[in-house]
Amino acid sequence: MTALMTALAGLLVLAGARRGADAGEGVATLTASAELAELDRLKARGLLDEAGWTAARAEAGRRILSAERETAPVRAQPRDRLQVLVGLAATAAAALGLYATVGSPGLPDQAYERRVDQWATELEMLEPAQIAAVAARVVRERPDDHQALTMLGAARFEAGDPIGAASAFRRALALQPDDAQSWARLGESLVRANQGAVGGDAEAAFVQALRRDPGQLGARYFLGEAAMARGDRAGVRAMWTPLIAALEPSDPRRIGLESRIAAMEAGA
Repeated sequence: MTALMTALAGLLVLAGARRGADAGEGVATLTASAELAELDRLKARGLLDEAGWTAARAEAGRRILSAERETAPVRAQPRDRLQVLVGLAATAAAALGLYATVGSPGLPDQAYERRVDQWATELEMLEPAQIAAVAARVVRERPDDHQALTMLGAARFEAGDPIGAASAFRRALALQPDDAQSWARLGESLVRANQGAVGGDAEAAFVQALRRDPGQLGARYFLGEAAMARGDRAGVRAMWTPLIAALEPSDPRRIGLESRIAAMEAGA
């Protein structure tokens, strides 16, 4: 396959070079024909007499010959073709040599399902995307497993797939609608999918989370953000005051929230 691709690349290079030379010749020939044809038209219309037409054609011929000598098209010679093919062959050989040195030519094909099999035995060492793949398999096998769905949602969220995470949390909530944490995680996924903005769907999810568990501090934070975006100062205080009280006095998050409330009050 490598040899075939190398040969095709060489053919494309040589064909492209030949088309370039032909194009240059075509332009020069077309320009010369147009100039001589214009002289013939001028003579036919009586704008040039015989002597003037003869002199003009002679001058045009000298100018065309001079231009052709100065801009003679570059032609590919047999030696040039050989050099191109040798260069391509050397490049292919160097690539294969590099692969043989730093790659794994003898490594057998690793089908995706076999990799998931391996990941399932070493969960502690996996990246979030790999954990999501393992959880997705479990969900396919047990579509009514609420815990597997919440694990899938969390793994997809950490892997940077907020839309997939939201889908998993929705399925989990269809099984257990009173799961306050899944409502909160659904809202967070929707916020991330919306580039950090708390949209209507996310806000509704956070409201459901707080309705089932007032201790969902993450939901309080995002509902406070939504209230601040609307200019609802009372809503911000109602959401963030319990959140501030739950944080240590030295916690930077508490300091930041207090500063934002103070700035909001000052702006009133």
